Order: sequence, then structure tokens, then C-alpha cells
Amino acid sequence: MPRVSLTLSYDFVFIISFPYPQSAPFLPRRVATVNHNHLHTNDSDKMNDEQAIYDYLLNLVQSVEGDQVLEAVGGLFLSGQGGSQGQISTHLEKVIRVKNNTEDFNYFFNRCCYILINYWQLSPPTQRFIPQLVNMVEKAVANISPGGNTKGNIRQLVKNFTLSEQFVRLKRLATVVTAKFETKSSSVGTLIHRYPYLYDYCLMGDDSSREHRQTIHRIKAQNERKFEINLSQYVTYRVRMARTNKAGLILPDKELIKPVKNPTLLSDQDLNSSLKHFVGAVENGQSYQSLSKSFRNHVAYTQSFGTFKDELYEYIRGSLQDKYKQGSFDKKLFDLFQNAYPECNQQKPTEFLMMRTSSQLLNFLVVEGSKNPDHYVFIDLISNIGVKKTIGVLLKIVLFCSKVKPYLEKRFSILFNHYESVAREGVPWLVKTLENMQVAFSIHFGRVDLSSLNRSNLST
Repeated sequence: MPRVSLTLSYDFVFIISFPYPQSAPFLPRRVATVNHNHLHTNDSDKMNDEQAIYDYLLNLVQSVEGDQVLEAVGGLFLSGQGGSQGQISTHLEKVIRVKNNTEDFNYFFNRCCYILINYWQLSPPTQRFIPQLVNMVEKAVANISPGGNTKGNIRQLVKNFTLSEQFVRLKRLATVVTAKFETKSSSVGTLIHRYPYLYDYCLMGDDSSREHRQTIHRIKAQNERKFEINLSQYVTYRVRMARTNKAGLILPDKELIKPVKNPTLLSDQDLNSSLKHFVGAVENGQSYQSLSKSFRNHVAYTQSFGTFKDELYEYIRGSLQDKYKQGSFDKKLFDLFQNAYPECNQQKPTEFLMMRTSSQLLNFLVVEGSKNPDHYVFIDLISNIGVKKTIGVLLKIVLFCSKVKPYLEKRFSILFNHYESVAREGVPWLVKTLENMQVAFSIHFGRVDLSSLNRSNLST
């Protein structure tokens, strides 16, 4: 029986089971008109003005059709005529007097948007209102100059909001939601829906509200599972085709196998190669999973942090070609470990020290941060050992120390943001890297079972 997550209040999320398809979850009965004076709780007089707005929006989105919600929200926040909407306008005027600076208003208005989005996202038929809301907000204040007087001026505050990082994340979410309707992508930014491992850092921030986080976590889980299912079905199809080819079956028998589309932007040949690489043996007859397990078991008995750093250095070098081990990269890698907490060299390696060292290693291998987005080492790695093996090096780190996986995701989010407006054709190495990371994460951290690959010979 499918389960639907339905937000009924601000403090609780209930999971309700329905005997209906998941694509058509329960929706509350809708009324025909909007009463702005009474679409809030009976106890609203006891609440503060900000909470009254939140409750109004929640009851609004649960009670009327999406286009009526957009009309009401546009009239309240965007038209400059909010005073015509009764008691709720009075609450809003009081909120604006208190939150007349951009930072406070941005948090308030972002939460207002996510109260609506959180509900709309529950059902595919209402998801189309999410990009409509984003477009409506942006267009309504397009002609307003930034930096004007915000005191009592809600349209100026909304204009400033559209220039904020919160709105950038909101637009990315709209791209994720509308991706299923688009046939062609142009910029790197339009590919965001393909990579759920970027969502926590590209679609959320430290200031994200509860409603915001609920929505992103739900979408992330859905898209992760969808990709895993699609990848599993594709592998099953390729394995069956490989077996029929090996058995030399005649054409009509092969036609009984229904083709399954490649779920990535990689070519079939590249995807088959990546699947074999991330599942099969890569070093000394061992897979990435077994390599990391062996290393983790070994360092459990390491007596000093200095020795651990030497062993981690060799663990990383195991994935490099011999000629690359002799170059400047190897010296930089060696120096990185030598300079990592030398005062702790004689101590027993703690989990904290191993995590900090692994985090510094990811900084070095991928990118340090958004303020310093240089990634020459990463590009150099890709140029010399290839995308698959570069992802493999990163995979060895997070499989050994799983607590730094979010840190690796953040590194990739920084790269994604850096190239967001660039045409994807201009950075094919980045798209190929993002796709390979998605495949690797699904295999090693998802629920997809690709063990059949070890017994089959996919054509590459």
C-alpha cells in the first residue's frame, strides 16, 4: 500500500497510507472562493502576526485550487494593494513594519513560499504551480530597481528577495520540478534535477525553514529512488541482452526483450564501462568496496596518527598510474599529509583526526571552497587518469570514512554553482563527472542491486 507524506501543521508531518496509486495522493476537498478574513485558525488572534500569515497560507493552499492561491498571493504580496484583503493584510502590514530589512524579510518570504511548495509537491497534478509561483514573483518586480527604500515597501522587499541566494535556490527547485516536461537542456544549471546528491547544498541553506527542508528531503528521496530503479532496469536489460548474444539466440527471441533507456547522459558504452568499473575489480583483484573495507580494518590497529597518514597516502596512490605517481601531484599529496596536524603524529588516530584529514584531502582533490573555487588538481586528475578513476579515488575516501560523504557532496555543489550558467557543451568533462558520481553513489550508497554485473560481460 503506498504511503503519502501529508503536512497537516507546522510541527508535525504525518504519514498516511491510502489504497490508491502513489501518483494520485489524497487531496483535501476544495472550496470555490477565497475568504481572506476567515482562512486562518480560530485562535489567530492569540498568535503573532507572522504566524497568522503562515497559517493563512497553509489553510489557503489546502482549501482552493492552485491558480486561486497564486492570485491571492499575488494580490497580497506583489500587487501593492494588499490592504484590500481584509484582516490578513493588517497582519502583513505589521510584519513588514518589523521585518523592514532585507535579511529578515527574505527568511519570512522564503518560508511563505515553501509553505505552498511543500503542499503542492505532494501531488504531480499540483507540482506545476511551483514554477508558476517562482515566475510570478520574479516578473511582478522585474521593473523595480534594487536597493530602494524598503521601509513599508513590500514590493521593494520582494525585489531584494529575488536577488538573494534564497531565490536562486528557489529557481533551482523549480528547475528540478519541471525537468520531466523539458526535452533539451542548455546550461549546466538546468541539469540540477539529475543529481540528488547536490540538493542539500544547491537547494538549501543554513537559514532554510522546516517547510523548505521537508520539501527538499522528500524530492531528494523520490529522485534518488527513481534513478536507482531506472538504473536497475537498464542493467537487467543489458545483462539479458548480453546473455542472449552469448547464447546465439535468433532475432525473434531477442525482440521479446523490451528495450530500456539509458538513464544517464553517458553513452551506452561509457555507462557500461562505468558500471563495470564501480562494481567490479579495480586494484589487485578487489572492488572499491572490498578495498575500503580492508583499509578500514587495517587502520583500526594503527598505533599512531603519523602512520595512519602514511597508509592513507599509499591507499590513494594505489589508484594512480605509475607515471603520474612521479609528478608534481604526488609531491603535493605527500606534503598535504605531512602538514596535516603534525603535532598529533604520535597520538593514536581518532575518528575526528581521520575525518579532518579526509576533509582536507577532498579540499585538495576537488575544490577548496566557494570563495576559492580553483580546481586545477581535479582537472589535472581527470586529464591524466580519466573520469572513472578520478571518481574512484573520491569513492575510496568516502567508503573508508562515510561521514565525509556530505563534505564531498558540498565540493561538487561548489563546482556545480561555479559552472551553473555555462553551456553544458562547453564543459563535457564536468557533465561526465557528475553523471559518473551519480552512478557511483547509487551503487555504493543506494539500494540498487547490481550484483548480476559480476556474472555478465556487458559490451563496452
